[in-house]
Amino acid sequence: MSDVIKVDVWSDIACPWCYIGKRKFEAGAEGFDVEVEYHSFELSPDTPVDFDGSAADFLAKHKGMPIEQVRPMLAQVTAVAAEVGLDYDYDALQHTNTVKAHQLLHFAKAQGKQIEMKERLLRAYFVEGEHVGRAEDLADLAAEVGLDRDAALRSLESDEYLEAVHADQEQAMRFGIRGVPFFVIDGKYGVSGAQPAEAFSQIVRQVWGEHREAVTANA
Repeated sequence: MSDVIKVDVWSDIACPWCYIGKRKFEAGAEGFDVEVEYHSFELSPDTPVDFDGSAADFLAKHKGMPIEQVRPMLAQVTAVAAEVGLDYDYDALQHTNTVKAHQLLHFAKAQGKQIEMKERLLRAYFVEGEHVGRAEDLADLAAEVGLDRDAALRSLESDEYLEAVHADQEQAMRFGIRGVPFFVIDGKYGVSGAQPAEAFSQIVRQVWGEHREAVTANA
């Protein structure tokens, strides 16, 4: 039994709690040998690539709420993000369809760069106000993490990994995942939401202990 703890994470690029949850998990898992793999989940698959409006406009329409109620929600999540060192900029954010970004994550995984690509996409979307829905823009971001831009662009334009995205989504349905972020730790423990770092630390420590017990039992 290896000391490496496998963690599968379902999340969406356009999910603010996914970026916050990523930071909290990283803090909770610090000091342990974890292998993280990200899986695709689209919160709003019907969103157009070029949404005409602000983040507040989208949420008001998506949730059927007055925009006056949406703005305090965005302020709250921005404050929570700041607590984990993330400077969300909802004024600059460009809401978009994320299916191409998910395809890029699969492309990056095949090149051993998924973790770097995930971080770059989230930062581009929530902090820098970059567009993460178009193939050309995504290829630029791929190049920034050391991937071949032309190869990334060809992959995105041909929908090379679209089936892989759908497979992730189907697996989420089989697992009963209805919201993200959702963490599956060691293939058996599910953790939903951006839990406190201490909660992640507790379960990772428990799994590590189980691994050590298995090693001792088999010695």
